[in-house]
Amino acid sequence: MKGILLAGGSGTRLRPLTGALSKHVLPVYDKPMIYYPLSVLMLAGIRDILLITNPDDTEVFQSILGDGRRLGLRLEYAEQPEPKGIAEALVIGADFTGDDQVALVLGDNMFHGPRFTKLLDDSVRDLNGCALFGYRVRDPRQYAVGEIDESGRLLTLEEKPVRPRSDLAVTGLYMYDADVAGIAKNLTPSARGELEITDVNRAYLAQGRAHLTELGRGFAWLDMGTHESLLQAGQYVHLLEQRQGVRIACLEEVALNRGFIGTAQCRRLGEQMPGTAYGTYVCEVAERYTAAPAA
Repeated sequence: MKGILLAGGSGTRLRPLTGALSKHVLPVYDKPMIYYPLSVLMLAGIRDILLITNPDDTEVFQSILGDGRRLGLRLEYAEQPEPKGIAEALVIGADFTGDDQVALVLGDNMFHGPRFTKLLDDSVRDLNGCALFGYRVRDPRQYAVGEIDESGRLLTLEEKPVRPRSDLAVTGLYMYDADVAGIAKNLTPSARGELEITDVNRAYLAQGRAHLTELGRGFAWLDMGTHESLLQAGQYVHLLEQRQGVRIACLEEVALNRGFIGTAQCRRLGEQMPGTAYGTYVCEVAERYTAAPAA
């Protein structure tokens, strides 16, 4: 499976913060926003990742992440000249993904919860068509809303319904088989001229090949695209990290745990950030991993 991380757009909901800076590099407590969705793809075991950004921001992301080699990744870049819908990312990334399955994650989404790695591994292993991830929300009228049966098979899918059939919002993480690029290319643009991701998901729904996994109680899903939600995300990360002594979306730790890098490389990455709590944590992760008894 290959990954696409969509970090385009102009971040209008976050102005004036984003007047001269991509929202995806804004700090969410102790790390850039882009770390959070990137860690999701890495947790799913994905090493080949295409980062899609607008032309003005490509160099910024390259300066932060490079080609991904230091984390055991193969990171490529593509540009989205203007935002024309989430599904356009699948068209832009078609040559990159080729005949592989693909996971698409939005650059302003944070996911955190128990057994998340296993959930992702299971979703990749069992993928047959389209795998979506749902989260129960107070006001589903603001989201794409899915209705599922007991097995998680998607029954209905509505975009911002006036009278929602459920309170299960579709999050910004999507997994597809190799048919998805062809489906996206054949979409009819919306009245706004955009390729809608809900239309892609409805195509799989019509084929009976759409599944939605609920992210249950104890799980956190945050869209960090507004001032309020950005603040909430930072507070959430701060609280969890301070109380539990772990770091959410620490790319170096994820890379080590997934076997993308070894302990020596993890330690070197920590040592490259001397005098910082983050760098110290990365070094401690490497030391703990080295000291842990073999399974």
